[in-house]
Amino acid sequence: MFEAIFGKKKTPAEMLRQHQRTLNRAQRELDRERTKLETQEKKLIADIKKSAKAGHMDATKIMAKDLVRTRRYIKKFYMMKTQLQGVSLRMQTLRSNQAMADAMKGCTKAMAQMNKQMNLPAIQKIMMEFEKQSEIMDMKQEMVGDTIDDVMEDEADDEESDNIVNQVLDEIGIDMGQSMADAPLGSLATGEGSAAKAAAPVAASADGGDAGAGGGGDDDDLMARLNNLRRD
Repeated sequence: MFEAIFGKKKTPAEMLRQHQRTLNRAQRELDRERTKLETQEKKLIADIKKSAKAGHMDATKIMAKDLVRTRRYIKKFYMMKTQLQGVSLRMQTLRSNQAMADAMKGCTKAMAQMNKQMNLPAIQKIMMEFEKQSEIMDMKQEMVGDTIDDVMEDEADDEESDNIVNQVLDEIGIDMGQSMADAPLGSLATGEGSAAKAAAPVAASADGGDAGAGGGGDDDDLMARLNNLRRD
């Protein structure tokens, strides 16, 4: 009933907006009046110059007083506009503070409702279960990884190891294949040399009888052969 008679009660934010619009309107009116006075000022200056050139000193003095008065009002309009702008800024600050207060109020209500709905024991239980499942998953993943490593171990690792060994041997100047091929030959050569050395006295004694019969040329031949066997 009272709203139908007196109108709906305005909120502080609506009142601030209304007063803000009023202040803006007043500033625009002041700007229009000041513009008119500035135009009149320019016209008075032109008239004063014209009257002074014509020699009408009385009219010139009257128009000069009018010019001073006009400039004084222009200055007052500037001061009034500045004051209105200051009031407008204060009202804008109030609106900003009111908006911030409303926002904080809404956030506070939302936080209170969230805190009421938050069940700490249930959240703790969920976190413990999450940690448990994470540990189980890590253990299973590790087991699967070990199994895959065991299954996937093939000749690739052996080939890589052989390549590394060959690289090291190449750096120190040893050919593994050549050394393996040369090893039995060296042993056989050593065995043959020993057998030859063991057989040398027998051959020498056998040839000794022949030497008595065959002469000094055979002795020289035997000595050359013995020397060759010793070098081998």
